Amino acid sequence: MTKGRCECGEVAFEVTGARDTITFCHCGQCRRTSGHYWASTRAETANVVFSKEAGLTWYQSSDHARRGFCKFCGSSLFYQPNGADHLGIAAGCLDLPTGMTPGKHIFTADAGDYYTIPADAPHIPD
Repeated sequence: MTKGRCECGEVAFEVTGARDTITFCHCGQCRRTSGHYWASTRAETANVVFSKEAGLTWYQSSDHARRGFCKFCGSSLFYQPNGADHLGIAAGCLDLPTGMTPGKHIFTADAGDYYTIPADAPHIPD
């Protein structure tokens, strides 16, 4: 079981069965919503239990997915494809230690010009 929360604590949760690897997404939308590239793990929605969700709000970020964030502090927390029974969970909101390791870098062709993608996991251009 892993615990996570937003910066102000108005969204807090526990998750079981989260993937033990991190996916790094370099697409423009993820960079804009997270401030850099998006780092996330994944878990089944049923395995995420909220102990506090007063701040949780969602917005439809594209025709294909929605994003969850805290309406009080602005923390970017979740990504969920339409109709999916799983969530992408921001790695940065999880309590340490996570024990997770880099899994892959995706949409690397869209990476920002201000950083170099680490060679810690496979690169997938699109």
